Amino acid sequence: MSSEIATLAGGCFWCLEAVYLEARGVTSVEPGYMGGAVENPTYEAVCSGQTGHAEVAQVTFDPAEIGFRDLLDVFFVIHDPTTLNRQGNDVGTQYRSAIFYHSDEQKQIAREAIAEAAADFDPPIVTEVTEASKFYPAEEYHRNYYANHSFQPYCMFVVSTKVKKFRAKFASLKK
Repeated sequence: MSSEIATLAGGCFWCLEAVYLEARGVTSVEPGYMGGAVENPTYEAVCSGQTGHAEVAQVTFDPAEIGFRDLLDVFFVIHDPTTLNRQGNDVGTQYRSAIFYHSDEQKQIAREAIAEAAADFDPPIVTEVTEASKFYPAEEYHRNYYANHSFQPYCMFVVSTKVKKFRAKFASLKK
């Protein structure tokens, strides 16, 4: 089995992790930080908005089972790519919409996906397409957050909504 990595920022990494862990062909999802200027950022530092990092989900997937484009199709349904530095009540550059590409092919697919997704949105898509930089894994307590804290209010009202949206719209991509 060969594998590829997709690194996506679409608001809180707990949401992205919970959704992509349910996708067929995804072998792991690691929450973390990318796109900033500070080495070894902490969650508290990233949440301050001063590091420049985005909360990201680093998705390892088998391209024979699920394509990068499939992952992006899900991405554009489970978050709002038209709000700059914001997802719902989460506000700041750490919650920006971004695709951090790992190859020229991913860059091209990302640009094509944005162009096609634009037809589904009235405001323009503000998702940045940026070359992947150093990935910093999030602290251990962020891993499997939704699975471990599904009755926490944020998980019940925000994360579960995105998981349900994935299950309803992408049944064919579910494990």
